[in-house]
Amino acid sequence: MSSEGVVPALEGATTKVYKTVGNIRLHSYVFQPIGHKRGDNRPAIVFFHGGAWRGGSPRQFEEHCKHFSSRGMVAITVEYRLTSRHGVTPFECIADAKSAIRWVRSHAGELGVDPNRIVASGGSAGGHLAACAGIIKKLDEEGEDLKISSVPNALVLFNPAVDLSRLQDFFPKRWREASPVHNVTEGAPPTIIFHGTEDQIVPFKETVHFAEVMKRFDNRCEIVPFEGKGHGFFNYARDRQAYAETIRAADKFLASLGYLQGPQQ
Repeated sequence: MSSEGVVPALEGATTKVYKTVGNIRLHSYVFQPIGHKRGDNRPAIVFFHGGAWRGGSPRQFEEHCKHFSSRGMVAITVEYRLTSRHGVTPFECIADAKSAIRWVRSHAGELGVDPNRIVASGGSAGGHLAACAGIIKKLDEEGEDLKISSVPNALVLFNPAVDLSRLQDFFPKRWREASPVHNVTEGAPPTIIFHGTEDQIVPFKETVHFAEVMKRFDNRCEIVPFEGKGHGFFNYARDRQAYAETIRAADKFLASLGYLQGPQQ
């Protein structure tokens, strides 16, 4: 995922570079609603793929993007630097996620996006990145215009890593800085989380604790548990029924925020 073009263009998406770091170009894959045009004021949703900060592909959320673009949103799946490919740490992954949200907001006119209705979404490590964008106050890319907020307006998370206390090998010494549950404050974006109760990689109880902390600070946080499901249950290619159920619940959540209208198609 760099200037070498590891991920090919996704069918139906416009490919744009949202960030350049040295010789690394990071791409966004933008799915637009039918009839969409520059200057529109649509809500947007930005997806970050999973893969333990070291692998994965933006293609993971291709079907999600197609769905939400059909519902009138500008849907974007992005690549970010990976520890295995670019020799970075997960902290650079977080910086890239924040850069992606900032890029969407700063290019709102060009993308036809409402800068005040940007949703961050992702699964597993990607869910962690989306949560960090919404909750972690620092860890932005050095040199970016911090006057443009990198904080999304809502979060849609799929079995996200929200508690890094048991993942300190990935985040040595500074893990607390990047642990969403340890940095929740008032005013966090409204959040919905989909999680399998039998997840052996990111324990369901961690999401339950995160929701409790969010509510302690008067933040909206809903959990949709999937009984007996394991990690990654929501993926389109793995479980079409679970995928459809998460999509329906996400639609309802986003409609409650005024980001979607009418019944799901």
